[in-house]
Amino acid sequence: MQVKYIKPILVTSALIGLSQWSGLGFAQNADQLYKRGLAATCANCHGTDGKGVVDGGMPLINNLTSEQMLAKLKAYKSGALEGTIMPQLAKGYSDEQLTTIANQLGKKQ
Repeated sequence: MQVKYIKPILVTSALIGLSQWSGLGFAQNADQLYKRGLAATCANCHGTDGKGVVDGGMPLINNLTSEQMLAKLKAYKSGALEGTIMPQLAKGYSDEQLTTIANQLGKKQ
């Protein structure tokens, strides 16, 4: 191989490697944004800290573990637990999305 081709090959290889590495970082950031976005939908009623809205009649969710929160979300979705708006909201999420929400908002044990 001639010396004049080595530099362009090395530069091209480096650029390809960097583009794949930055794509991986973007994918991880996009995944975190997706998870946080799902959990953020709860803030409309429960507040950003999970303490509810003053005089809003919303239950506190900031004291629930991830497991407790997931159980409640699934109960709302199945109709086993009654509520005003939560049964309708929970039915709009897949089980995987409910798990993500519970993992994002619930207390870790």
